[in-house]
Amino acid sequence: MLSRVRSFALNGLDGRQVLVETDISGGLPGLETVGLPDAAVKESKERVRSAIKNSGFSLPPGRITVNLAPADVRKEGTLYDLPIAAGILFSSGQLKFMPDDFILIGELSLSGDIRPVHGVMPILLAAREQGFKKAVVPAGNQAEARFISDMEIYALDTLDRLVRFFEGDIKLERVPNVAWDALKKAEPAAEDFCRIKGQAAAKRAMEIAAAGGHNILLLGPPGSGKTMLARALPSILPDLSFEEALEVTKIHSAAGVLDCARGIITERPFRAPHHTASAPALTGGGPKARPGEASLAHNGVLFLDELPECSRAALEALRQPLEDGFITVSRAAGSVSYPARFMLVAAMNPCPCGNYGSRIKECKCTPSQISRYLSRISGPLLDRIDIQIEAEEVTYSQIRQEQEEESSQSIKRRVCAAREIQSRRFEGSVCHANSQMSSAQMNKFCVLSPQAERLLKNAFNTLKLSARAYTRVLKLARTIADLGASERIEDMHVAEAVQYRNLDRKYWQGGGN
Repeated sequence: MLSRVRSFALNGLDGRQVLVETDISGGLPGLETVGLPDAAVKESKERVRSAIKNSGFSLPPGRITVNLAPADVRKEGTLYDLPIAAGILFSSGQLKFMPDDFILIGELSLSGDIRPVHGVMPILLAAREQGFKKAVVPAGNQAEARFISDMEIYALDTLDRLVRFFEGDIKLERVPNVAWDALKKAEPAAEDFCRIKGQAAAKRAMEIAAAGGHNILLLGPPGSGKTMLARALPSILPDLSFEEALEVTKIHSAAGVLDCARGIITERPFRAPHHTASAPALTGGGPKARPGEASLAHNGVLFLDELPECSRAALEALRQPLEDGFITVSRAAGSVSYPARFMLVAAMNPCPCGNYGSRIKECKCTPSQISRYLSRISGPLLDRIDIQIEAEEVTYSQIRQEQEEESSQSIKRRVCAAREIQSRRFEGSVCHANSQMSSAQMNKFCVLSPQAERLLKNAFNTLKLSARAYTRVLKLARTIADLGASERIEDMHVAEAVQYRNLDRKYWQGGGN
């Protein structure tokens, strides 16, 4: 008997239906899988064989052929174990009824237990978009399934229970939906700005960056608090919306780094890869074109410490996602696109020893050493960083001061107020923050006063800004105006935005001299 069981394949974050066809014919006993399977799928025959036997069933005599259709789509992973086993049992008459409207995904252990797999959330979302209403997932993945509405999803832990469920011997409750508003959000593991002494200018820059989703570079000597500032940034960012949380969770699920017990990510990602990370590690890649750190930081923060120590290839690979908000990973089997709209927070020392410009310690680097060190950061990459700010050395009096610093919660309220203005401004568009504005939106919403217009023109000519730098200064001025609840961009907003481009002249154009 020929059986057909429905499952899904993932290509990046895009799901595609896979029809698992099983046929049992005469001949020498054997199990053959066709349909462009990878090594993990080919190995499934041994897992399926043992799972069927140890679940109280028998592997039918004869030649078993399993076809994963369509044959031109690469099948990867262990999620086809369950539909293959169900197809064999139905074809051999050991499973009396196989519903045609169910999606089956799950890995099998040798004992017949159904183990969790990667990519359950993007698979279920794709299945729902394609009209499927019912699915069986591993019990270990039910936390992800709780947030998929308009589907009957059942979480099962053994192959035996799947058979009994389909035959009506047992009744199961569908996985209950959990409302986003009722979900207890996990507190982000971040520093609080109240614990950072001094650094008033850097804190102001971080607030502006958070309010408009702008990229920021922190430059200063070791111990000035650059890392603390970066790690405190998530504490002032607006909370994730449900739609943003689904986007982030899909990426983490597909990458296999999602905590199955959590089910959904409730706080903005903060990714801090080591400076030795390769270009594929940052942008994604490998044989299966997995998401990289940039995509895992989607809707959150990508923190690159010791920026000049990162490989040149890795840094240059970030230029495209910083501009476009997505990454395309190309491999021999095809191309995969992942969203990668993140805030870049970079930190670096001003020179190899870290003491250039210090009021306390003497710099022992030569001008040529400083120049070579700074030249590791290309001009095009610097052009894509909206805010460049120096983190100054903290004095003893600042450390010992008793006055309480402003808390993250207080700063967050101002940031959220500015984001609310932007949300109303961009309602109905794909843009969510000022940093994402298109040229048409800039022409409409970045209205300058006559004084601001003159100041921006002078800055453009004096600083020799590129067209990209000009647009980023204008977007930054728009954010500063939003923080002040100003409808129009005034000269003071432009002046503050321009000053965040001064490090170009001080360090790079001067070569550290």
